Amino acid sequence: MHRLKSIGWLRAAVLGANDGIVSTSSLVLGVAASGATHGSILIAGIAGLVAGAMSMATGEYVSVHSQADTEGAALEQERAELKEDFGGELRELTAIYVGRGLDASLAKRVAEKLMAHDALGAHARDELGISGTLRARPLQAALASAASFAAGAAMPLVVVVLVPESKLILVVSGASLLFLAFLGGLAARIGSANVATGIMRITFWSALAMGVTAGIGALIGTAA
Repeated sequence: MHRLKSIGWLRAAVLGANDGIVSTSSLVLGVAASGATHGSILIAGIAGLVAGAMSMATGEYVSVHSQADTEGAALEQERAELKEDFGGELRELTAIYVGRGLDASLAKRVAEKLMAHDALGAHARDELGISGTLRARPLQAALASAASFAAGAAMPLVVVVLVPESKLILVVSGASLLFLAFLGGLAARIGSANVATGIMRITFWSALAMGVTAGIGALIGTAA
């Protein structure tokens, strides 16, 4: 139950940090492989951080707001149905509880008690699957995505600042994969999933993304 309370922002935060590291490190590697100067690589990375954070925030806000709008419309419809046919809604909720294993008399008493306390809340939770814990929060999701993307993107940028140009590709690649492995393991641990599987999944696909981007940068640099 405690983990469910944080699942919305956790999903956005993990996705944002992962994208921040993969996108920025791939961008840095692609520009570096093309033969650009150290300053140009850093500028490209910073631009990628800002653009990516804004893009993540916008996309998450629009997506979650659409979910919130859908939930709001469903609640309005349920509110109208409760006003028009309270008895029918009571029978509907009773049937839901019977379907979950309660006998008919107990299911009816439970439905009556819950609807007397909060009829809309009972139907929102048990009929529509909407609760305060899992309710869509667009602004929270957008801010979490932007902040986590920026935090993730900052990791390879710090490496770019500290490492000389001659070792940039090797060190950025290695450090980024270490960051990603830690992130994948942490996310798996929090979600009670297999840690090793989480680490292998994120490092494999991230290494592939960085390798492809670096390869394209090298080809462009050679052609230029």
